[in-house]
Amino acid sequence: MRSIWNGAISFGLVSIPIKLVNATESHSISFRQIHLEDGGRIRYRKFCELEDREVTQDEIGKGYEDADGTIIPITDEDLAQLPIPTARTIEIVAFVPADLIDPLQMDTPYYLSANGVPAAKPYTLLREALKRSQKVAVAKFALRGRERLGMLRVVEDVIAMHGLLWPDEIRSPESVVPEANVTVREKELDLADALMDTLGEVDLNELHDDYREAVEALITAKASGETVPSAPADEPGGKVLDLMAALEKSVRAAKESRGADTGEGKGTGKQAEAEVTRLPRKTARAAPKEVGGKKSTSMAKKTTAKKAAPRKTTAKKTVTKAASAKKTTAKKTPGKKATPRKRSA
Repeated sequence: MRSIWNGAISFGLVSIPIKLVNATESHSISFRQIHLEDGGRIRYRKFCELEDREVTQDEIGKGYEDADGTIIPITDEDLAQLPIPTARTIEIVAFVPADLIDPLQMDTPYYLSANGVPAAKPYTLLREALKRSQKVAVAKFALRGRERLGMLRVVEDVIAMHGLLWPDEIRSPESVVPEANVTVREKELDLADALMDTLGEVDLNELHDDYREAVEALITAKASGETVPSAPADEPGGKVLDLMAALEKSVRAAKESRGADTGEGKGTGKQAEAEVTRLPRKTARAAPKEVGGKKSTSMAKKTTAKKAAPRKTTAKKTVTKAASAKKTTAKKTPGKKATPRKRSA
């Protein structure tokens, strides 16, 4: 990999010569601007506004425009001679736990490579010290004309550095907080938890860029004169207004998807809906307290009452049936006593 910056890590009085290498690469498909009428390429040419002529890249430098429009030329040599220690040095200023770094500050990642054999020993020392401390190093460095913050951490057997945004570069989230006051019910949280548990974890290495693959298929189809693939039709219904219904449907779909992936049976229709409604609530009733190894008297009374209730109902039904039978017999034989049957000899 080609280095983009050469310098050193300043670790106290220890200096570690390193090379800075990009840790990521872009796989995005780039497009050219064309003239729609004939497909010709659109190109930009750089003109000097004073001489009104096109100039080459070797004739182009950089300059700062003052408030009155005056241009102050700034050369790479001017920037290299700035009286700051980070011009060619990654200066470690602190070691902190990784969770103190706000992910919003994370910027471009780089690999730091030991530059030469003499750098191998101090490089390995810093790497192992970071591993044992389970901390990350906060550093300052200068790159592309500005001083930046960085975070050094160990990735396998290499020291990696993430560029960090300065704290004042992070916007406050207050302006994007929902304006309406919304109350979330416990059952909705239970379904959301169930959906999260059903989706489970994922191996990031298995994820891929569907959009890029679709664009590649489109380009291949157009280049070979084949039919261009069309987008699938959107499902009818528009916006989902019932949050509970949407959560239940999501849980069912996730379960069916996971069942298809793992070879397990799928739940559909009423059976799947029953699985959703039977989800255990996190806020379950507390178990009855025990005093001296026995349940509390109030809980025992409640339990006894619940068990005895069905018996009372049964007794009432039996008494009612008996009374009904007596009334029916009385109607059929009014004013007569039942004559006992004679036994045959």
